[in-house]
Amino acid sequence: MAAGRRLDLPVVDLASPDRRAAAKSIRQACVEYGFFYVINHGIERALLERVFADSRKFFEQTMEEKMALGKNSRYRGYTWPYSEKVDDSPESRGDSKETFYIGPMDEENLENNINQWPCEELFPSWKKTMQSYHANALTTGKGILSLIALSLDLDAEFFHKNGAFEPPSAFLRLLHYAGDVNGPDNKDIFGAAAHSDYGMLTLLATDGTPGLQICREKDRHPQIWEDVHHIDGSLIVNIGDLLERWTNCVFRSTLHRVVPVGKERYSVAFFIDPSPNLVVKCMESCCSEAYPARFAPIKSGDYIEERLSSTYKLATS
Repeated sequence: MAAGRRLDLPVVDLASPDRRAAAKSIRQACVEYGFFYVINHGIERALLERVFADSRKFFEQTMEEKMALGKNSRYRGYTWPYSEKVDDSPESRGDSKETFYIGPMDEENLENNINQWPCEELFPSWKKTMQSYHANALTTGKGILSLIALSLDLDAEFFHKNGAFEPPSAFLRLLHYAGDVNGPDNKDIFGAAAHSDYGMLTLLATDGTPGLQICREKDRHPQIWEDVHHIDGSLIVNIGDLLERWTNCVFRSTLHRVVPVGKERYSVAFFIDPSPNLVVKCMESCCSEAYPARFAPIKSGDYIEERLSSTYKLATS
């Protein structure tokens, strides 16, 4: 597939002592792009390297071995190529990627038992590595959300105080894109077709392989796609549909996709959604009599479940 335009997204330093300036940069990024980079994010390089190494080891197994941990009714575990479909066109087979989902891991929460794990004999450090990354990424995400709150003229602790993290619904997703799907007969095959993320915030680490593209004007025809390049040591951050609803479209949830580039690609996505029971409604700072709320209030868990169900229903229809 043809490369898109190169895109230079804003870079936000999470270690900056000037939190107001960082929040201002994030606001500009969320209004104009829906995407930005963060550096000095607090997740150690060594931990990221272990996550990628263990992810690669898992996906290198046979399909039979991976399917032994096939996704359960709560979307934990392995999803195989073409089992997910976000493009409803009849020509689309679905996404060619394969993934592994790991959900919330609060030890006091019984849902912790829903997660699936490879056997310790073959993957002795796998569970500990993923648990460590989950915890670190959640801390980083909460810090970014504090800056987002400031950028919206809210208390920095807005998301904590309104119950968004009681408990947080955070999913770690390992992704593998095969390198052999490119070619003239596969022009309609995507690693991940055009979509926007469902929840509040996504943190993405990549192995440096290109392929991620965004479309800032989703209603434009033809659509213009721009390449999101890799910055060593950074995370790519984007907002999801629920945060767009929360901000009354002040912030934009942006279409993005992964196109095949003729080589394998690994990435690690971390999705932070509000507590399933939290009702998401327009923030007071984002609506007024002249600019009323555009979306009806909705329970976070209901919205996410509806979107996930649609993704898998399309793939089997």
